[in-house]
Amino acid sequence: MLGLIIATVVLVVLLLLSIAVGSKNIPLEVVLESLRHNTGEGDNYVIWSLRIPRTAAGLAVGISLGVAGALIQALTRNPLADPGILGVNAGAAFFVTISIAVFGVTSINGYVWWAFAGALLVTVAVYLIGSAGRGGAGPVQLTLAGVALAAVLGGIVTAMVLVDPLTFDRMRHWGAGSIVNRGWDILLPVAPFLIVGVVLAALGTSALNSIALGDDLARSLGVNIVRTRVLVIIAVTLLAGGATAIAGPIGFVGLMVPHVARWFVGPDQRWIFAYTLVLAPALMLTADLVGRTIIAPGEFPVGIVMAFVGAPVLIYLVRRKKVSGL
Repeated sequence: MLGLIIATVVLVVLLLLSIAVGSKNIPLEVVLESLRHNTGEGDNYVIWSLRIPRTAAGLAVGISLGVAGALIQALTRNPLADPGILGVNAGAAFFVTISIAVFGVTSINGYVWWAFAGALLVTVAVYLIGSAGRGGAGPVQLTLAGVALAAVLGGIVTAMVLVDPLTFDRMRHWGAGSIVNRGWDILLPVAPFLIVGVVLAALGTSALNSIALGDDLARSLGVNIVRTRVLVIIAVTLLAGGATAIAGPIGFVGLMVPHVARWFVGPDQRWIFAYTLVLAPALMLTADLVGRTIIAPGEFPVGIVMAFVGAPVLIYLVRRKKVSGL
């Protein structure tokens, strides 16, 4: 509990820094005063019209990807699983690209449904492919199926974007994974789906603790395995699909944060869920702050910064003799 309180304080500080830091740095006292009174002028306009919506988007996307990663790792008992590695983000991005290139969809109200459909179909496809064969859906099989499917879909997306200049123009910022210019008009339509996904995730944590002991033992404890899996798949679809619709495909958040949470609290999914709610948006906002400041006044998209951080972490986790237990 003490660690969770400290992490929450750190998240609050990062929220304030996210509002204060940018191409124009705003003193914290001005930020605090602007939060109390919205005058709509000068720094106040920048804070309320640009910085706060961007910070809210980072908060929502971080929570969604972190919780989705924790759910996938618990359900598959695969410590190297996350929405990116298992192809969920690639599926959502693939369907969004189709909606833009083929059907001319331009608003998030239109392509959010495509993102959800892509996330769901790829989640089911990876599980079915990984389950084929004698060994069933083991961690290695699911990881290989997800990486292979993500590579195929990523190649198709790249080909479609290169062939159609208009699609390339619409996709080039979104495809890199960015929360720049993500206003309330983009965040609010998706927020209800993310909230439902988080609620479903919270309801499934106790059952996932039992499933971690094995399906047979979970059944003996009265857990409905099929219902739990369906619940988790729906939650992952809503969270990963919604986050991808807002910010584009961003990897490694769902991989790293559950591991950090397990280092503090062990394999209890209830505590992992609580820590992920705080640590995932903290990581997202930190990456966004780094992207804003490293080449100021320009900036890197948060997806690129996360890739630089996440790739070494993935290599480290793979090379460990004993990955964080599930």
